[in-house]
Amino acid sequence: MASKVKPRVKVPKTAEKGEVIEIKTLISHKMESGQRKDKDGNTIPRQIINHFVCKYNGEVIFESDWHGAVSANPYMAFRTVATESGELEFIWTDDDGSEYTTTAKIEVS
Repeated sequence: MASKVKPRVKVPKTAEKGEVIEIKTLISHKMESGQRKDKDGNTIPRQIINHFVCKYNGEVIFESDWHGAVSANPYMAFRTVATESGELEFIWTDDDGSEYTTTAKIEVS
């Protein structure tokens, strides 16, 4: 598990039913490519977030696979349609299987 990993999301608190909303995500993570060396010349092992999922009331609405070229502290924004009040769950998965999660609620009228 990477140290000092902090997921952050920005989701509108309210929306009208059928409204397209923008969701923004950022996670503090080194995204070590496995190509750098430490001060002693040893290769620093690869450790990246390789998968991201967003669920809306338990249903997957956005999913992506990430690769070594993704920068440190990756930011992602995407849009979805507000269909009902509930919870969005965000899950980032690391190379070693560690998962970092956070949630946000939205009220749809």
